[in-house]
Amino acid sequence: QVQFVESGGGLVETGGSLRLSCAASGILFSLTTMTWYRRAPGKQRELVAQISAGGNTNYANSVKGRFTISRDNAKNTVYLQMNSLKPEDTAVYYCNGGFMTWGQGSQVTVSS
Repeated sequence: QVQFVESGGGLVETGGSLRLSCAASGILFSLTTMTWYRRAPGKQRELVAQISAGGNTNYANSVKGRFTISRDNAKNTVYLQMNSLKPEDTAVYYCNGGFMTWGQGSQVTVSS
């Protein structure tokens, strides 16, 4: 059974940092491209960052230079280190490996 469990969100002030984690199960994690998405209130879900099985990364322009995606294949976990957070980063963050199943997400709120 495919499952993604996100954690690490919270409330932080502008300029602060958070590290999100996503534990995956039921997939061949080491062979899967993993993606972080976010959905802000009233907006569509958008891609934030992506990491391939080989470790190649891709970022949305809005987070380049501030966010870093990484993975630990031994733990079936993908991370998102978020620095210099802005109020516009406020959203529910999700991870996925291209499956129909979604986790509950992790709420990130950045106060101004």
